[in-house]
Amino acid sequence: MDARSINPVSRARLSVMDSITAVPTPLNEPVLGYAPGSPERAQLEAQLASYAAADPAQWTGSINPSRPAATEWLDVVMPSDRHHRLGRVAQTSPADAKAAIDRICATAPDWAGLDFDSRAAVFLRAADLIAGPYRAQLNAATMLGQGKTVQQAEIDAVAELVDFLRFNVAYARQIHQVQPRSAAGAWNRSDYRPLEGFVYAVTPFNFTSIAGNLPTAPAIMGNVAMWKPAVTQQFAAQVLLDILAEAGLPDGVIALTPGHGTAISEAALVDPRLAGIHFTGSTRVFQQLWHEVGTNIARYRTYPRIVGETGGKDFVLVHPSADPEAVVAALVRGAFEYSGQKCSAASRAYVAKSVWERIVDQLVEVTNGLSIGDVRDLSHFTSAVIDQRAYLKLSAAIEEAKASPTAEIVAGGEYWDEPGWFVRPTIVKSSDPNSAGFTTEYFGPLLTVYVYPDSEWDSVLDLIDSTSPYALTGAVLSRDRSAIVTATTRLRQAAGNFYINDKPTGAVVDQQPFGGARASGTNDKAGSLWNMMRWTSPRSIKESLVAPRAIAYPHMA
Repeated sequence: MDARSINPVSRARLSVMDSITAVPTPLNEPVLGYAPGSPERAQLEAQLASYAAADPAQWTGSINPSRPAATEWLDVVMPSDRHHRLGRVAQTSPADAKAAIDRICATAPDWAGLDFDSRAAVFLRAADLIAGPYRAQLNAATMLGQGKTVQQAEIDAVAELVDFLRFNVAYARQIHQVQPRSAAGAWNRSDYRPLEGFVYAVTPFNFTSIAGNLPTAPAIMGNVAMWKPAVTQQFAAQVLLDILAEAGLPDGVIALTPGHGTAISEAALVDPRLAGIHFTGSTRVFQQLWHEVGTNIARYRTYPRIVGETGGKDFVLVHPSADPEAVVAALVRGAFEYSGQKCSAASRAYVAKSVWERIVDQLVEVTNGLSIGDVRDLSHFTSAVIDQRAYLKLSAAIEEAKASPTAEIVAGGEYWDEPGWFVRPTIVKSSDPNSAGFTTEYFGPLLTVYVYPDSEWDSVLDLIDSTSPYALTGAVLSRDRSAIVTATTRLRQAAGNFYINDKPTGAVVDQQPFGGARASGTNDKAGSLWNMMRWTSPRSIKESLVAPRAIAYPHMA
């Protein structure tokens, strides 16, 4: 039987197995090193060369095989070589989006009707394909299209995405196993239904793993999804879509609708069948989506689940007792890996004066020595920022810092747009802890530092908690346990992921469930059971083993 062609008869055949299975025990996918001479390096370099030499692709998504030609095409270029066009994206129109919604909603009963094992097997197979034969392809597409170095791509596009797929299957099985107690004479069950309708998954440019997780997590729970990836992530999104198809995902379970989001949302947010939004992106866009859902709330068949992660202004707090070398490592890696284009990246630091005086020379030397260039040269630490808009925003912020009487650029401060959009990792020391560097999310390799007197440790905690509207990640570095306890307590609401003596990035699925509150999102913790629970609508079933026949109660005698 063709697993991609499901009908009620075949569904019945797929559902006859009478057993309670245990899914394979998930383990975090190892991150390969790509050292010179290693087989994985040779495979990746060959794939990078092949993709770079290929003619530009045309990506139309998976809306409808008979979809008419797009009226608007959007270019996808290499961030590190902006004149190199990787492909063109067909902009999805509102009519296209409506057709995609109709298609996935028509598929929904058959997908929901599959037994859990049959659905889970698709995503477990996809994980093994990513970890195996498609590893180089997904890494290379992420590197070329999103400007990631091999280290950042391997962590993201392979290890984290594989972890999401394997662990989410295990979380889903764990949820299904939570069943109510049954009293004598009755049998009680919980039926974990998919949501009634479709999930609208809106995914960002900066993580292939997030782009893969947002539509597949609901699908594992039996939902269908319309997936709108960022235009700049379309290359890797298409590779992933092909992997899911090879893994056996039926047509119409996940519809990829490419292009800018306004036209797609125009159809999605007014459709009565909207059952949920799974989002990662800017706070402004998420608030706009939430506003539109509120405006249309009376038109929906059900109250849509809204799950979102929206960015941060993440902090590093350095106590006078901190290890100086650990501080340098946390600041450089936390702020400048992937050119700071992580929602968890360190962008504001509060450093005790005694520590700053000990680390400033080394910090400046290391930062200025970071290599930056084309991702195909595997010796670089980082590469270009994602596009011209990001480049212009960051270069303007650097110029503002240069002109500010309260700011001093101590490292970096350079930028250039040939052949790609390059911004050198930059550290700004500011004497104004309420300046834009501490409040505005720039999403790039720009770290603003406030050096505080050692005696003001207590007041700087309040400063950190009140300066930014975000609350995603944060870190404290200290060798004084009482200081760690104080910071952990006082900053309890300031970060959804809090790190002690480490950088504020690098959350691992099943180890540090990820998400923040305040302006950083709904904190539904990607990479955990809590996120998966959002994509099911439980039904309680009571069966009386012997039906009651009496009507009167004893007090009526």
